[in-house]
Amino acid sequence: MAPSSSSGLTFKLHPLVMLNISDHFTRVKTQLNPPASSCATGNNNPSTGDATIPQDFRVYGCVIGAQKGRTVEIFNSFELLLDPTTDTLDRSFLEKKQELYQKVFPNFYILGWYSTGSEANESDMSIHKALMDINESPVYVLLNPAINHAQKDLPVTIYESEFHVIDGIPQPIFVNASYAIETVEAERISVDHVAHLKPSDGGSAATQLAAHLTGIHSAIKMLNSRIRVLHQYLGAMQKGDIPCDNSLLRQVASLLRSLPAAQSEKFKEDFLMEYNDKLLMSYLAMITNCTSNMNEVVDKFNTAYERNSRRGGRTPFM
Repeated sequence: MAPSSSSGLTFKLHPLVMLNISDHFTRVKTQLNPPASSCATGNNNPSTGDATIPQDFRVYGCVIGAQKGRTVEIFNSFELLLDPTTDTLDRSFLEKKQELYQKVFPNFYILGWYSTGSEANESDMSIHKALMDINESPVYVLLNPAINHAQKDLPVTIYESEFHVIDGIPQPIFVNASYAIETVEAERISVDHVAHLKPSDGGSAATQLAAHLTGIHSAIKMLNSRIRVLHQYLGAMQKGDIPCDNSLLRQVASLLRSLPAAQSEKFKEDFLMEYNDKLLMSYLAMITNCTSNMNEVVDKFNTAYERNSRRGGRTPFM
């Protein structure tokens, strides 16, 4: 495991970067190993459909953003072309993309690069060094595409490079850097829209509802576990088992001061009014639906009796 960073920089990662990396990896994976149906219909060579993707294939790209003081904020990313035989970047392609992004986002600069994999390799350092002429201290964003249902944290790791003396020789190595997720309103709307997209296999509304409820359940479960840990920590602090942390106590007190606002009479009155409005809208929708169904039944009944009246002289139902 890589050691922790000692630079003191604060990293903020936007969801758009993770979506771009995931989309890049998924597209390349699909292109290298297309579905069997498309292979059968679009290619007459049967050996192509049996081709499998290499287990260690990776994608590469650059991350861009801005740095203000000791805070580095990663906003976006773009893909890079890499020669797999020499592990070198296409510099002309990189410079062209950098020029285009500078025209659209003049305040954004290349902060580093990204790739996919479970951990940083020794071969990654050559790519890292190749970007040092653009940014003297580039960052390395690594996304692990492997699915791990037991993992609760995001499968994203940010590395910095530091010089450590190894066998009497200073050498650059990768060190882990902590980061936080930063979002803006447009990103929150986009992520929410992606989360509610209909599955490509034609999943029903019940499937989408089940996925939505599962996500809510997971979020509540995680919140409950974190509150339990915080409660146990405060209990141990009160008993004197662990030293008192005034900074943490101030954060907890600030959090608790915001809770009584949800128990005020104003909140109960507004909540009850909104709840009654929602119920009224639901009842009106049910009444409208029932009325529409009743009109259809009456129309069908009148049509049937109209035909019978032409034969037997019966009076249509009104």
